[in-house]
Formats: sequence, C-alpha cells, structure tokens
Amino acid sequence: MQKQAKRIFWNAMLLTAATLLVRTVGVWFQVYISNRAGAEAMGLFSLMGGVYGFALTLATSGIHLGVTHVVVDAMGRHEPWRIAPAMRRAVLYAILFGVTSSFLLIRFAPLIGSAWIKDVRTVSSLRLFGITLPLISISSALGGYFTAVRRAYKNATVQVAEQAVKIGATMYLLAATQSGDVEKTCCALVLGGVVAELLSFLLSLLLYLIDRAGHFPHQNQQRGRGDGKRLIKIALPVALTAYVRSGLVTLEHILIPEGLRNSGSSHGAALIAYGSIQGMALPIILYPAALISSFSSLLIPELAEGRVQNSSRRINYMISRVWWLSLAFSIGVAGILICFSAEIGDALYPNTDAGRYIRMLAPLIPIMYVDTATDAMMKGLGEQVFSMNVNVIDALISVVLVWILIPRYGILGYLVTIYFSELFNTVLSIHHLLKVSNPPVRLWKWVYKPLLSIVGATALTRILLQLTNLTLPHPTLSITVHCVAVTVLYIGLLILTGCVEKEDAEWLKTLFVRKEKTAPPCHPRHGRS
Repeated sequence: MQKQAKRIFWNAMLLTAATLLVRTVGVWFQVYISNRAGAEAMGLFSLMGGVYGFALTLATSGIHLGVTHVVVDAMGRHEPWRIAPAMRRAVLYAILFGVTSSFLLIRFAPLIGSAWIKDVRTVSSLRLFGITLPLISISSALGGYFTAVRRAYKNATVQVAEQAVKIGATMYLLAATQSGDVEKTCCALVLGGVVAELLSFLLSLLLYLIDRAGHFPHQNQQRGRGDGKRLIKIALPVALTAYVRSGLVTLEHILIPEGLRNSGSSHGAALIAYGSIQGMALPIILYPAALISSFSSLLIPELAEGRVQNSSRRINYMISRVWWLSLAFSIGVAGILICFSAEIGDALYPNTDAGRYIRMLAPLIPIMYVDTATDAMMKGLGEQVFSMNVNVIDALISVVLVWILIPRYGILGYLVTIYFSELFNTVLSIHHLLKVSNPPVRLWKWVYKPLLSIVGATALTRILLQLTNLTLPHPTLSITVHCVAVTVLYIGLLILTGCVEKEDAEWLKTLFVRKEKTAPPCHPRHGRS
C-alpha cells in the first residue's frame, strides 16, 4: 500500500506542478483577455462555451474513462497484448463521435446562434469550435491511456505545450483584432484554441506511439477483441447520461441571460453580469483546485486496480486520506479568498464586481473540491453511472431554479442556484460512496479543526498587517504576501490543533523517502468524531 501511495503522490506532484503552471498562466491570461475583450465579450464567449460543452460531451462520449478502465484491466491481469487492439478500437470510437459532433455543430450553428443564444455574432465562433471536436475526442482517448499506465508526465507535457500555444496564438489574434468588435474578439479567442488543440492532438499521438513501442512491443494484434465491447459497455452509459446532463447545463446557461433580461437588465448588462461570474470570479475560485484535480485523475486507475484485486482495505485507506487532504486544503483556500476577495478583485479586475462575486462563491470551495475528488473515486470504483445520474438530476433542478429564480431575483437567484446545486450533488455523492465503501470518517479532524485554524490564521494576518503597517508597491505583490502569510500560519495552526497527527506526519514523510517499508501506515481511528 505504501508503494501505491508513493506512486500516486509523485505522479500527482508532477501533474500538479504542470497544472498549477498551466492554471497560473491561464488565470493571468484570463485577466488579460477579460480586460482586453471586456465583460460583454466574455459573457458572450461563456454562453458559447455552454453550447460547446454539449458538443464536446458528444464528441468524447466517455472515451477517456472507458480507455482508462480497459487498459488498467489489461495490465492488472498481466495481458499487455490487449492494449494495442483496444486503443485502435478506442480511436475509431473517438473519430466516429468526434466527426458526428463536429458536423452537427457546424451545420446548425446559424440556428443555435439566432434561436438559442439569440445573438448572431456567435455563428462564426461556433463553426470554428466545431473544427476542434474530432481532435479533442482522439486526444481524450490517448489521455486515458496515459492515465491508465501511470505516466502522468506525458499528459502534463501536452497540457503545458497546449497552453503555451493557445496563449501565443490568441494574443497575436487579439492584437490584430479591432478593439470593441465583440464578434471578431470571440472569433480570435476560439481560433487561438483551434491552433492549440491541433498541436495537442499531434503531440499526444506522437507520445502515445513512442510509449507503446517502448513498453508494449510485438503484441499479438489478433487478440483482445472482447475489449471493444468492454470499452463500449463502460463508455456509453457514461456518455448517455452525460448527454442529458450537458444538454441541461447548456439550457441553463442559455436561460441565465434571458432570465436576467426578464428581471429588468438590458441585453448588454445581462452579458456583463454573467461574464463577471463565469469569466472572472469562477476562474479564481477554481484555480487552486489544480491539486485536487491532479490527485483525482490519478485515483481512478488506482481505485480501479484495487477493485480488480478486491482490496477493500486499500480502497478505504485511499478514500479516507483523500477526503482529509481535500478538506484541509479547500477550507484553507476558502478562508483566504473570503478574507482577501476585495483586494484580489481590485488587483486583477479593477472597476468590476469580480471581488464581490468571489466572496459570495468562496464558501462553496470545500464542497466543490470534495465533490471533484468524490466523483473521481466513484468512477474508479465503477460507480460512474450513479455519479452521472446524480449529475443529471442536479442539472435538471438547476434549470428549474434558474427558470424560476433569476427572472424574479436577478443575479442573486443565479448564486442561490449554484449553492443548491453544489450542495445537492456533493451530499448525494458522499452518501453513496460511504454505502459502497467503509472508510473511517473523522469530522472533528477533517472539518472543525481546519475551520478554527483558517479563522485564526486570517485574523492573525490582519492584525499583523495593521501592526506593521506594511505597504507594497504593487497590488498583486501585496496579495501574494498576504496569501503566503495566511498559508504559513494556517499550516502551523493545523499542526498545533492536532489536525496533522503523528501518523499523518509519518505517512507524509514516507512519500519523500526512497526506502520502501513493508508495513502500511496506520489507519486513522475508526468511527466518526
């Protein structure tokens, strides 16, 4: 078990470093394009993103998860000769759904732009979006392979390269676009992504061919025919429920500006409010989730392998550790963003309401981050159908709430919808994971001690700043210093309050040493405290 923990940790650290780099640059880039394009263009771009999200769901159709499970199964049973035939079938599956989705989006772009989004300026951008769908679909299949064989650095390499090209191409195109032209600005943003996705596809394909030749040479190409059916059996149920959920989410995003207009806002004001949340506040809220998302993606093959081996002890141990780390991390992030939301908003998005929306959404961070980890663990345990069913019900409730609340309460109705949706999804997911597994749960250690620690850390930081009267020349530098100070104090208080116990310190220590121990670290105490 110690070996698996170390493997997860170092793969996660590598993937996290790459993801943090990508997201750090991505947030800076988001700030740049938000200030360059304006809130109205960001609102329109976010609306198109809802439609694109549905097309992307159709294009990928559960292929990443399907490939991960099939390849993990082949490796777990020591049958590597099944991998190459399975990957060929996966690529054919990806091409079929990717091309179909691309054709539909390009063909019906005028109808979607005029009748659904109700803004014809989106038509050209929607057609450009359609170009990327087959490329992303195949890349998703290849990414599933890299996840399954635990070579996270290859996915990380693709991420970094894709982001670099996207930023360079988009900045060049925005510089060549007339300021104030919303339609051309949106096209520039989409076209930059098209160039990046092309590079990502080519790089993923090259890395896959090299990896397969190096690790699985001379395979029997006639075997493994049952894996095609196994792939479809895993991917299609996920895809079918994903279609429904994604369609509902798209409908929700289309209804939001319409509801804001019905509440008394103009079309431009509705797009600005929507863009402030989707294009400015939410990227900041989700930025620190790189650590959680990295661990989550790597947990799927580990838990799937534990399920194949019927190792309930290993599964429960991983679930317990992940929940502890997720809550300690997310509660700290939430406290920092609540405390410094105004300063962050003013530094990154001056003269906007971004800071206010960051403060309103920050209390949801622990729920959102834990839900991300829980969904990944359920997929690893083969409970993806339940997870997707919950997501469909969640999306349906969100559509109803948006339809009822936003015309009456405006943007406040949208925020209430977000809160209810996240709480509903997370509670049901955690309840089901507790039913199919039996991890030890310690609420006092996982929730209450981190809450007390972050309250103390933020309060002490505010007091120290007032006593020292520290002033820094740039707002971004000031925010960085404040966040670092809170983080150091928070970690210290976690240790002082006993949130990080001796067994936790020993477990963390073993992740950094090279010597492998035969005995697993102690389990946390059983029962709920």
